[in-house]
Amino acid sequence: MNRVTELFNINYPIIQGGMIWCSGWELASAVSNAGGLGIIGSGSMYPEVLRTHLEKCRLATDKPFAVNLPMLYPNIEEHIQSIIDFEIPIVFTSAGNPKTYTEYLKSKGIKVVHVVSSVKFAKKAEEAGVDAVVVEGFEAGGHNGRDETTSMVLIPSVVKELKIPVIAAGGISSGKSMFAAMALGADGVQMGSRFVASLEASAHQLFKEEVVKAKEGDTMLTLKEVTPVRLIKNKFYQELQQKYESGASIEEIKNLLGRGRAKKGMFEGDLIEGELEIGQVSGLIDEIQPVHVIIKEIMQEFVETKELVLNLNSKFTF
Repeated sequence: MNRVTELFNINYPIIQGGMIWCSGWELASAVSNAGGLGIIGSGSMYPEVLRTHLEKCRLATDKPFAVNLPMLYPNIEEHIQSIIDFEIPIVFTSAGNPKTYTEYLKSKGIKVVHVVSSVKFAKKAEEAGVDAVVVEGFEAGGHNGRDETTSMVLIPSVVKELKIPVIAAGGISSGKSMFAAMALGADGVQMGSRFVASLEASAHQLFKEEVVKAKEGDTMLTLKEVTPVRLIKNKFYQELQQKYESGASIEEIKNLLGRGRAKKGMFEGDLIEGELEIGQVSGLIDEIQPVHVIIKEIMQEFVETKELVLNLNSKFTF
């Protein structure tokens, strides 16, 4: 047991990212059933769709699971009411001010975790009363911080300043990287990209295969003027870069982005015109596996790495 497993009442300090178009009830329930904390990504769901996913997840697992709640979501009050109605025990908030809903959610007995990308915002989240923070390094997929602070720097910087549990995200996909994050002071890890390449993820099969095919350097953080996001370099990404090189205005870039690009790419499998959000760690993911196998392999490697480090320490005198 550690602070994260105790806080969420789970077996392993592994949290699945609440990714839009990829994190439905099947993925969330599978992660929770395997001993981690599954999260339903509500940012891509209409209110009635979220309620359906909550109902199905409740039937598929008797373990705790959470909902990721982007605070810019237009129907956020309806999502919050659904979370309360279904007695969801944990909410991960992101993309907004944690002060807005933290006190209200906690008054309903809900544990609140906020996603941040800097020490400044981590401290603000703690001041707002959240139970834990997810610190997301520059390597992470999807929407990201503008400062480009890597996980190796961000994790210890936040741990140094906060008293509440810190969950590390960005560039983590294995037992070794999980051990490294926790050696830097994190109480647990959140993995998004690794769970995209799972049988249970709601992402399109073609997108999953593209993630597995990705190599080092195949992703890039872009759209900083609108909302920073890490993408696979496909045709849409190249068109975006051409706009930048030609000195296009923010309005022109927004027009190119349009609506539904992420759905087109990740959920519908349009690898040419769609927005393909994934982390740098996709270059280390080689196969699509069932969730229970992914978590078992991660924990086995974590324990092996811990034993290796202990053995190394016994050989040195300080």
